[in-house]
Amino acid sequence: MYTVSDAEWQVLEVLWQKETFVLGEVYSALRPNTGWSRNTVHTYLTRMERKGLVQIDRSIEPHRYAAGASRPDCERRERNVFLEKLYGGSTGNLIAAFLTESSISPEERDHLRNLLDDMKL
Repeated sequence: MYTVSDAEWQVLEVLWQKETFVLGEVYSALRPNTGWSRNTVHTYLTRMERKGLVQIDRSIEPHRYAAGASRPDCERRERNVFLEKLYGGSTGNLIAAFLTESSISPEERDHLRNLLDDMKL
C-alpha cells in the first residue's frame, strides 16, 4: 500500500472541488501555494494517474483531469498506512498511545466509551 505525498494531497485538494478540470485550471489553483510550473503540475497529474489517484480523459482536447479516488478513500488509506507503520496495525495500541500522551475532556472520554460500547465485534 502506498501513501499519498503532501504534494499529491495538494493536487487532490484541488481536484476534489469539482468534477473535472483542464490543466490550466489545476495549475492556476496550485501555483499560489506551491509555485509549481505548468510542467510540474502536469507531471504530478500523470504520475498520480498511474497510482489511481487521478483520471485523465484524453478523448477530448483539452484533456480533462479528475480525482480518481475520493477524499474518504484517501483518508482511510492514509490512516491504515499510519496505523500499520507505527503500531503494527493495532488500533488499541494507537489509541493507548494517544490517551497516555495527551489529555482528553470528559466529553471526549464519554464519546469514546460510547463508540467502543456500540462497536460490533
